[in-house]
Amino acid sequence: MSESTIEEFYVEDRTFPPDVDFVKNALLNDSSHHEEAIADYEAFWARQARELISWDEDFHTTLEWELPFAKWFIGGRLNISYNCLDRHVEAGYGERVAYYWEGEPGDTRKITYQDLLIEVSKFANVLKGLGLEKGDRVAIYMPMIPELPVAMLACARIGLVHSVIFGGFSPDAIIDRCEDAQARLIITADAGFRRGVPSALKINVDTALENGAPTVQHVVVVNRCDTEIQMIAGRDHWWHELVEKADSDCPAEPLESEDLLYLLYTSGTTAKPKGIMHTTAGYLTQVMYTHRYTFDLNRDKDIYWCAADIGWVTGHSYIVYGPLANGCTSVIYEGTPDTPRLDLRSDEPSEWPKDRLWDIIERYGVTQLYTAPTAIRTFMKWGAQEPALHDLSSLRVLGTVGEPINPEAWMWYHENIGGEKCPIVDTWWQTETGGHMITPLPGLTTTKPGSACQPIPGVFAEVVDDDGIQIKQGGGYLTITHPWPGMLRGIWGDPERYKQTYWSRFEGKYFAGDGAKLDKDGYLWLLGRVDDVMNVSGHRISTAEIESALVDHPAVAEAAVVGVTDSTTGQAIVGYVILRGTFEVSDSLGEEIRAHVATKLGPIARPKTVVLVPDLPKTRSGKIMRRLLRDVAEGRDLGDTTTLADSGVVEEIRTRAAESPEED
Repeated sequence: MSESTIEEFYVEDRTFPPDVDFVKNALLNDSSHHEEAIADYEAFWARQARELISWDEDFHTTLEWELPFAKWFIGGRLNISYNCLDRHVEAGYGERVAYYWEGEPGDTRKITYQDLLIEVSKFANVLKGLGLEKGDRVAIYMPMIPELPVAMLACARIGLVHSVIFGGFSPDAIIDRCEDAQARLIITADAGFRRGVPSALKINVDTALENGAPTVQHVVVVNRCDTEIQMIAGRDHWWHELVEKADSDCPAEPLESEDLLYLLYTSGTTAKPKGIMHTTAGYLTQVMYTHRYTFDLNRDKDIYWCAADIGWVTGHSYIVYGPLANGCTSVIYEGTPDTPRLDLRSDEPSEWPKDRLWDIIERYGVTQLYTAPTAIRTFMKWGAQEPALHDLSSLRVLGTVGEPINPEAWMWYHENIGGEKCPIVDTWWQTETGGHMITPLPGLTTTKPGSACQPIPGVFAEVVDDDGIQIKQGGGYLTITHPWPGMLRGIWGDPERYKQTYWSRFEGKYFAGDGAKLDKDGYLWLLGRVDDVMNVSGHRISTAEIESALVDHPAVAEAAVVGVTDSTTGQAIVGYVILRGTFEVSDSLGEEIRAHVATKLGPIARPKTVVLVPDLPKTRSGKIMRRLLRDVAEGRDLGDTTTLADSGVVEEIRTRAAESPEED
């Protein structure tokens, strides 16, 4: 085996062909789109753009490609807000529900397309009244309430550029993003409900503006939780007061296909955050296409739910722009899955049921559920008895997003949530790609648990070695070889960083840092960030494969693996494991789990130690902070842990790690 590739250890031979009846009725149940795209991918995407989008002016050039900069659908003019709202109302679907919204306490709103159009038009006029003009940047720092998509669509309606900041971020993150984008306005709320209590937002904005972001002139505040906040005269404005006075007539302004739609910043733990630029027509084409075909969308019947946060690209593409442009009905939920409605809460939060998601699916008749593997592994930890309390038979497609899913987590999802009948679409894509890139198509693809399977029609991927040479089987680096419509158009204010970050490693190919492998059947498997590839005694091993082997053990709900410095092997493997609810912590179980990995993958992959922990250090978005786990394993100072969902868990992990036996 060449040392220039990542070794392949984990083998998965289970396959799940799509159900015959599902195939019969699926939107896409043959290879025609793939064949069309292979023959002429530009013509394929041009057809999708014309069929899916309502244009003010047709485009004359499909693609202009000057590596690494792409322009799609040149000459075309359109408005995304019009495509998401007005055209559905004009077609007679104004009374169709756009969003069923549910707040964490249990308050609800039913918002039709007509309702949404009125609210968006009013707020667009509010923005105009505050002096904002086409091209100005607007920061949005909000909880999961309907005013968040309203704010985004209002910006899009008049050519403003929005930059959504995840509500779990600190004042420093607000400063970094607002200063880089030179934002003129911030839209926020007093707070949002999280785990039963208001989680403050406005105070973070105040702190940020006291210490930086001098370009911000106005702050618009939604009163969500009725908490006491400071309002600065002349700068701060209540949303409801402004909207109450606003005109509901605001025509959507036709924009150029390459006009900037939004900036979304990637996290900047080691460097300045990158402002990822997405423009209008190409982005909308790809998110509409993938939302429709990945989820086999029937807009007249389906109740679709993406359970992500709009603060991330998943929410932009698959809660706001894709679903609304496709005219479907979606669910939005404000809070966490382990917080029941007010009427179901006891005085002791530790005794609360953990079935909020399943409760929502049952009550609204959700047909597609799109969530993260981290969430699924958490549900495994809580136990199958929680979803078993609810009728989930309305579900017909399940999706995963955010990271590779372990095969056993996939199987748990398949059996306990999908009732062994729902196809699972395991989607790979990134903030930078805009929309799905590699995913099964539910009426077409025979799936393997844990594999993203194949690229969508019109996207071309290669796995390459260190020298950029294509690999036909085994592990290497995932690259994209052709431009695609939803691709980022660069990094805000830094074209050189864009070239260096994504286009310098492999000539002519996009590389964003993920490892991947191709199995003997040609299925693609994502192996996580290449930073998470370990070198153990000369073997390059992906943490994702070891984590999958750990979760394969019947006692394990979730696992995280890190490589730590070892004088003998170069790096040693340390596994952190959360047990399923019915298993007790013991040294013997830890040894059994270590042995299981060796049996599954080979002796080289046996962890030096397995630490049985109550939880893993995660951000509020569910991302595992592996850096902290490496610091624990190597005895380093942990630094700032305030961004974690539960900062106290780290000390417990440190204690457990000190007590865990190691391999001699």
